[in-house]
Amino acid sequence: MPRARAPLASGALRQNGDGMPEIVLSALHLYPLKSAGGVELRTARLDARGITGDRRWMVVDAGRMFITQRTHPRLALIRVAPGAGGLTLSARGTAPLEVPAPPATGRRVEVQVWDDICCCLWAGDAAAAWLSELLGEDVGLVFMPDDEVRIAPAVGVAPASPVGLADSHPFLLISEASLEDLNARMAAPVPMNRFRPNLVVRGCAPYAEDGWRRIRIGAIDFTSAKPCSRCTTTIVDQDSGVRGRDPLATLARYRRVGREVMFGQKLVHLATGELRVGDAVTVLETV
Repeated sequence: MPRARAPLASGALRQNGDGMPEIVLSALHLYPLKSAGGVELRTARLDARGITGDRRWMVVDAGRMFITQRTHPRLALIRVAPGAGGLTLSARGTAPLEVPAPPATGRRVEVQVWDDICCCLWAGDAAAAWLSELLGEDVGLVFMPDDEVRIAPAVGVAPASPVGLADSHPFLLISEASLEDLNARMAAPVPMNRFRPNLVVRGCAPYAEDGWRRIRIGAIDFTSAKPCSRCTTTIVDQDSGVRGRDPLATLARYRRVGREVMFGQKLVHLATGELRVGDAVTVLETV
């Protein structure tokens, strides 16, 4: 019988039978509330939209337009604890708030995510008041119900895919080596949470993920949809909510494509199932 693999230690590189570094999934992140703090996972269940529960909640302004850290950096201060019956919101200096998942028969409102109009459930006046106090303006909280369908369009080899309230596709992947290379170019390094990936991998060369057309993580295949164009969320310190200039200024010097700055890859999964930190990553096809 094959020998069981030991848990992946921080900073460790696993080797395959040829003595070469093996690419592995080194971190998993769930973002229950769009543009708020993430939740680190050891295992993740994948449903049709991506990681179960990912970006199903969203803050909207008075006109029911989505808001993010691009315009509201204080969203970074919100910590989210998901539960079976909803989630708990917390922030320093503010009493935590338990928000129950709205019933399917609850009040529905039309909200906008980029060019998409979605019909979501209103999460209640208490949540709206808590968020409005934190952000300093009139906002509300909505939840995407199971019966609402939003589709990320087919791009390149990636098929059209159901998605929650993410900006585009279900997954964002970044390698640790790419972040290490970026940090080596800056006076002050930044952590991975500036980039809000769902999937982090270890064991490849910097920016190797740019050339992956199709990969397998554990038993689940993924196709690359497109490079991730980076926005001003990356310059928001995720602990303080304060903006700086980096890493976007440094990335713009060597990762610019046209008028956009690229870092990480958007992916679509081709099956449901489970991912675990330590799963092997196999490159099946390159560009």
